[in-house]
Amino acid sequence: MAQVKLHVELLRYTKDADEIVAMGGKMCYSASDIDTIAQGVATKDQSRYIERLMGMGHTSVIEHASFTFGIEGVSRALLAQITRHRIASFSVQSQRYVGQRRDEGTFNYIMPPRIAALGPEAQQRFNDQMAQIQSWYNEWVDALGNAGEQSNEDARFVMPNAAETKIMMTMNARELMHFFSLRCCNRAQWEIRELAWQMLEKCMEVAPRLFANAGPGCVRGACPEGKKSCGQAGQVCLRQAALRDKNNA
Repeated sequence: MAQVKLHVELLRYTKDADEIVAMGGKMCYSASDIDTIAQGVATKDQSRYIERLMGMGHTSVIEHASFTFGIEGVSRALLAQITRHRIASFSVQSQRYVGQRRDEGTFNYIMPPRIAALGPEAQQRFNDQMAQIQSWYNEWVDALGNAGEQSNEDARFVMPNAAETKIMMTMNARELMHFFSLRCCNRAQWEIRELAWQMLEKCMEVAPRLFANAGPGCVRGACPEGKKSCGQAGQVCLRQAALRDKNNA
């Protein structure tokens, strides 16, 4: 075990999300009964209707679609950021019940790209530091009696933000839109930004019409960051358009 990379899987999602969203919208504006609305939605393409709902800002109806992701190869630093998104459900690998003691090698960890870009010597120095932390962790586990979670819960205090964690996360589509708007932006921290783009790609694969305009604010108009803009809106829009075109082909 040592350096690991981001891996994301879409574990479960609302199938026929377009239909579910359309039914929610029509329920608000129609006097018809539930069966009639459901039958009408199932027999017609809802693309334009969903576009109209989005254009009206009637986004509460997209909360009926939910998506569950399995995420691994991410740092505890990312965990602190992602759990700020409160309208979501999280299950996180415990450093108390999952001990990190290693007699050979080290715990899994994430190396920041800018450190890796400094070259082999910098990478080795970072790896050596992780090995030193592993040694300290082992020392504390032993000093605390090597008693499972009773030892782990205190030994983990020396673990770094670089240590890997695993997350299962569920968000509804409306919260995902908000998440993508913030975290796909170039001003977001690099790790959660890459996670957001990979999640967006997987959402577009299964619900391309629903997520057609998802992404940072610049894909829908002027950059909302103002003077703090990255100045690369064109490139960001091209990246989002490539995902959209790929899944609408």
